[in-house]
Amino acid sequence: MAKITAAEVNKLRKSTGAGMMDCKKALVEADGDFDKAIEILRKKGQKIAAKRADRESGEGAVIAKVNDDNSKGVIVSLNCETDFVAKNDGFVKLANDFAELALNTSSKDEFLAADYNGITVQEKLTEQTGVIGEKIEIGAFKTLEAPFVGSYIHAGNRIAVLTGLSKKVDNAEEVAKDVSMQAAAMNPVALNEEGVDQATIDKEIEIAKDQLRQEGKPEDMLDKIAQGKIKRFFKDNTLVNQAFIKDSKQSVAQYVKSFGDVEVVAFERVSLD
Repeated sequence: MAKITAAEVNKLRKSTGAGMMDCKKALVEADGDFDKAIEILRKKGQKIAAKRADRESGEGAVIAKVNDDNSKGVIVSLNCETDFVAKNDGFVKLANDFAELALNTSSKDEFLAADYNGITVQEKLTEQTGVIGEKIEIGAFKTLEAPFVGSYIHAGNRIAVLTGLSKKVDNAEEVAKDVSMQAAAMNPVALNEEGVDQATIDKEIEIAKDQLRQEGKPEDMLDKIAQGKIKRFFKDNTLVNQAFIKDSKQSVAQYVKSFGDVEVVAFERVSLD
């Protein structure tokens, strides 16, 4: 049996993130073979992942990243089972590493198959499931491309937003961040009226009509009054029409326009709540 040194155990721990005792056991089982020990730890992760496949992974860290020229952004949600794990520095670092890597991919499948320090992202997730002992998976994967993309991550890494602007103007980073903060706080259903799907509109009209009937309004007036309520719905629930949270006297669109001939063209919002 090979003699396992503390240095070898520490090297395996740094490579995999596994605990000292798990690393020592893996090295002993592998008779000192470093690569074989890594494989043993990964197989342990696969077994744990299979056992915990039906568990809820509602906690985690949501990270937004933007590339160097602000033309593309990505949001990646690294999910786990407990808040305790979600707040761990190593877990948050892994989420940030994944988001950086995701900037170079265009789909979730491509991202999961991408190389992460010699293994795929999916293999790293399985490995970390064994290390942490919880279900670890990628939840949301969103990308956004625009002439200028900015981002915002809410405290605690529970909400992240990307905002696309029609052009890069002075203070574009500040503008995009302010709009992203708006979306984080107010959770709009769409960018503008055109972005609201018909099913949502029909549902809101029916809700408005039911309320009006309960108030005793005549049936022949319901459609006209309900249309007015829909306009209010658009104002309250579409990003560019919402009252700007830093100055309620103007809409988000008006705030953005104050910086020049620029408008919000898209946004993406991911929340764990």
